[in-house]
Amino acid sequence: MSTQLAVDHVEFFVTDLDASLVELVDGYGFEVLAAVNSKAWGGYRSVALGQGDSVLVVTEAAGDLHPAGQYVARHGDGVGVIALRTDDAAEAFAVAVANGAVPVSPPADRDGCITATIEAFGDVLHTFVQQPAVGRCLPGFGAISTAGTIGAGLLEMDHFAVCLEAGGLDGAVEFYLEVLGFAEIFEEKIEVGTQAMNSVAVQSLSGKVTLTLIEPDTTAEPGQIDDFIGNHGGAGVQHIAFTCNDIVASVADITARGVAFLDPPQTYYSLLAERLEPVGHTVDELRGLGILVDEDHDGQLYQIFTRTTHPRRTFFFEVIERLKARTFGSGNIKALYEAVELERTTARETR
Repeated sequence: MSTQLAVDHVEFFVTDLDASLVELVDGYGFEVLAAVNSKAWGGYRSVALGQGDSVLVVTEAAGDLHPAGQYVARHGDGVGVIALRTDDAAEAFAVAVANGAVPVSPPADRDGCITATIEAFGDVLHTFVQQPAVGRCLPGFGAISTAGTIGAGLLEMDHFAVCLEAGGLDGAVEFYLEVLGFAEIFEEKIEVGTQAMNSVAVQSLSGKVTLTLIEPDTTAEPGQIDDFIGNHGGAGVQHIAFTCNDIVASVADITARGVAFLDPPQTYYSLLAERLEPVGHTVDELRGLGILVDEDHDGQLYQIFTRTTHPRRTFFFEVIERLKARTFGSGNIKALYEAVELERTTARETR
């Protein structure tokens, strides 16, 4: 498997293209790069969006002949394809299939790119994309230009959080390690009160594609991963994290555009000094926008999660700024839980 794998683009399958575009363009600062209205597969519309180095394709199908129509019937809106850029799509496909991947589409020239597709997890696919020697193309659209799109300062996709059915973690990890040649970079069991989940992060050898794979711990009480699986109808992408250079500026911009973020209790910030001292932003800046901070042996991580607007509450975004930190903020889950419990206790005592 090529060590040069990177995220080429992500395709969302949606029920209402126009509403999705309003949210992504007006709310998150993405720019329209290209659009297609096709009669193929019973009819579909796709729009390509760009910001920083990220490209999103949003597709609405007229019926269930198109994969987008089949996907939304089962899951509602969500990530249907994570496309992986490689210097040799045919070789990447051949190696993956030889290692056990389920083939979907063999290598073919598509709109100036060489593409090939395999199954990933749930109903999500991986499409290998080999770009031309000169320029940039996007399957389904042809040549595109992504230069100069600043938006809200979102740069690239840091990681994908994937929720799996109980018992599905080991198989998913094996798939990425054995089939795609990824490496395991992080493993932990997260316990939050009476709930628990198991998580393994896998990453391409290039370091440019990262997935955190999560399954519920069935020895604990059902929690948010169980909710996702039930509402989504199986495994899928729970959220995508976008990097930025200045999370305070980016979150302030996105908030002003009308996007709502999760609001941590104020006790989170009063307890923060017991955990760490922020080095990139002040506590007041973080508190004012609801930004969380965590640290590992390499540095600090600033992150915030949007409130889901999904009818099934199964997808949201994360904005992240890394000051050398390499982990994913698991300390924030525990800290938030402790803060909420303290707030609840204080409220009871003052009644």
